[in-house]
Amino acid sequence: MRHKHQLILRPGLLDRIERSLTEATVTVLLGTRQTGKTTLARLYAGKRAASQKVHYFDLERPTDLTALSNPELTLRSLEGLVIIDEVQRRPELFSFLRPLVDRTPRLLKFFLLGSASPTLVKGVSESLAGRALFINVPGFSLQEVSATTNNEESLWLRGGFPRSWLASNNSASLRWRESFVATFLERDLPQLGIRIPAETLRRFWCMLCHYHGQIWNASEIARSISVTEKTARHYLDILVGTYVMRTLPPWYENIGKRQVKSPKVYVRDSGLLHALLGIETPADLRAHPKYGASWEGFFLEQVLMLLGDQHAFFWGTHRGAELNLLIIHHGKRYGFEFKCQDAPTMTRSLHVALEDLRLEKAFVIYPGERQYLVHDKVRVVPLQDFIANKAGL
Repeated sequence: MRHKHQLILRPGLLDRIERSLTEATVTVLLGTRQTGKTTLARLYAGKRAASQKVHYFDLERPTDLTALSNPELTLRSLEGLVIIDEVQRRPELFSFLRPLVDRTPRLLKFFLLGSASPTLVKGVSESLAGRALFINVPGFSLQEVSATTNNEESLWLRGGFPRSWLASNNSASLRWRESFVATFLERDLPQLGIRIPAETLRRFWCMLCHYHGQIWNASEIARSISVTEKTARHYLDILVGTYVMRTLPPWYENIGKRQVKSPKVYVRDSGLLHALLGIETPADLRAHPKYGASWEGFFLEQVLMLLGDQHAFFWGTHRGAELNLLIIHHGKRYGFEFKCQDAPTMTRSLHVALEDLRLEKAFVIYPGERQYLVHDKVRVVPLQDFIANKAGL
C-alpha cells in the first residue's frame, strides 16, 4: 500500500526546467491536468526563492485571475521569476507578455503552466515565437517510480497520473480516474471554449479506446458515432491537443512499396484507457480483448518518455510489413517492436524493416527478464534493461 502523500522526485524534468529557464526568457510546461506540473513548479520555485524573487499566480484562483485581468499593470513593476499556472484560462495574456519579455534590461523570466497545446490556445505560437521553450510533462514514467516488476504492473494498470498511481488500492485509483474523466469533459474543455456536449466527446473517446494501437480510420469512426469525417477529425484534434490522445504519424519514403500514410491512435495514459474500458484489476486486464494493445501502448509511451517523441513514427506497408515504432535519434534510425510474449523471435516484418528503412538497430521489448539477440542488429530486451542504459543507444 502506498501513502497518499508520497512524493516522487522527478530529477530529469527538474533538470530540464533548470536548463530551459537559464536559456530562455519564457519556459512553458505543457501536459494533461493533474500530471504534476504545479508540484514541479513549486519544487523549482523553492530552490530559486533564496536567490531571486518568485511571484506565483494560479488562474484557478479568482483573486489571481482578477489580478491578471490587467496584466501590464500587475506585472510591469515585478522582478525575478513569474509563475502563471493554468495559463490557458487567459490566452490573451500571451500578447501582453511579449513586450515584457522583449524589454531591456530583462528583469523578468516567465514560467507558464498549461494543459492545452499551443495549437488549441490561440496566440501562444505567434506571440511567443522564438522566445519560449516548451517542455511536455507526462505522468510518472517507470524510470521515475523505479523499474521493478511490481511497479511495472501497477503503473501499467493505473497509469501515470500521480494521484491514480499513489492511491491506496486499485478501486480508489479507478474512482479517481473516473472522476478525472468527468471533470475533464464537463469542466476543463468548456473552459477552453470547447462547446461540444460532454457525453458526445465521451462516446467518441470510448470509441477510440477500441481503436487504441490501430490505424486511424476517420470514415469508419465517423459512421459509428453518426458524425461527418471532418467532425471526427475535429474531435480527435481536441483530445490530442489536451494530451489525452496520441497520434503517431506514419513514416514513408520512396522505397518502391505502397506504405501506410494514416497515423495510429493511442490513449496516452494506460490508466485512462482502462478506466474508459471499465478495467479495474489485473485479472480484468488479462481477460480483456485490448490486453495486447494496452501493453503495446504502455511500453511505447515509456520508450517515448525516455527518448522523446519529436522524431517518432510507425511504419507499415500495404503488404503487411510493420514496425511499431521508428525513432530517429542523433541522426540514426532505430526500430522498436513491443511483444507481449514469453520468448519473441525474429519476424519477417523486422527483416523487411531492417532492409527498407536501413535501421541502425532494432529492439523487441518484452515482459521477460533476460536479453538475447535474434539477429546481429536485433536485440530482445526487457523494458527495465532498456531504461537502465537505453540499450547502448
